[in-house]
Amino acid sequence: MTEATPTPGIHHVTCIASDPQQNMDFWVETLGLRLVKRSINQDDPSTYHFFFADAAGNPGTSMTFFPWEDHAQGKVGSGQVSRTAFRVPEGSLDYWEDRFDEYGVDYDDRVERFGETVLPFRDPDGLPVELVEVGIPDDDPTEPWTEFVPEDAAIRGFHSVTLWLADPEPTEDLLQKMGFEEVGTEQAQGDTPGDERTRYAATGSVGKYVDVLPTIEGGRQGHGTVHHVAFQTPTDEDQQSMREAVRGAGLRPTSQIDRHWFRSVYFREFGGVLFELATSGPGYDSDEPLDDLGGRLVLPGKFEGRREEIEAGLTDVTIPRPAAAEADD
Repeated sequence: MTEATPTPGIHHVTCIASDPQQNMDFWVETLGLRLVKRSINQDDPSTYHFFFADAAGNPGTSMTFFPWEDHAQGKVGSGQVSRTAFRVPEGSLDYWEDRFDEYGVDYDDRVERFGETVLPFRDPDGLPVELVEVGIPDDDPTEPWTEFVPEDAAIRGFHSVTLWLADPEPTEDLLQKMGFEEVGTEQAQGDTPGDERTRYAATGSVGKYVDVLPTIEGGRQGHGTVHHVAFQTPTDEDQQSMREAVRGAGLRPTSQIDRHWFRSVYFREFGGVLFELATSGPGYDSDEPLDDLGGRLVLPGKFEGRREEIEAGLTDVTIPRPAAAEADD
């Protein structure tokens, strides 16, 4: 098998939502992420594609959504990303519980997992999400966005994703070929169907963990589920080496696809989860100034000639703004 350049970790996670305004309000105002790109699903231009991230849209920080209003409610099960976890600074979970109470967010009791404190909750579509307290180093590669949440509590990129798999072993072998190393196994806590959770760590500092739990519990894709998880392959050369390694493992990755802000390769891993390999560039600021990210509907070049048609078919959305900013207008 071809040896791949190890991945630093998660690049982005893409999920399915229902109402676009509800999705926008929750991820921007309630959770305090920055809308760094407002675009369309390039395979379905009648649907928005929202990108929520840190202040600069750094790799490892963007949670993205397709608000497919006509889809049914989904159910998490085997062959899916069952949980997406974000890093928050140590000591900030009290703030988040108070905030969730204020905004009416559905959350669970904290749990301890691999020596870290985890706060599980759900977004308005029932998507399972977690906040994990970690130490944030001075040289951390993420940049907090502080319009709605103070810096000492702001989300600082991904912590991990959890995979539910009927037969974890082939996927665990694949993760190790992608550059993840096994950290350990412990008894699962919380609303998880498996008895044991095994953790794998990549080489980076953000979005470095993938947890694996065995389950045969069935699921279905829809509102409140993850569509795919993307892993960082920073350069084209890194991506090609990973693609060759994936092919060598017996899977069928696509050719490289230009997604405008990064270049992508897709494949389904052995358990059925859709994986993506994504380059670091060109980046979200390649077509908008950093200060203006998310301020307009950005259409990749091949769609620009259809702007009037596309805009007419999209639901109007308003980007939340802090009360102080609105008062200054």
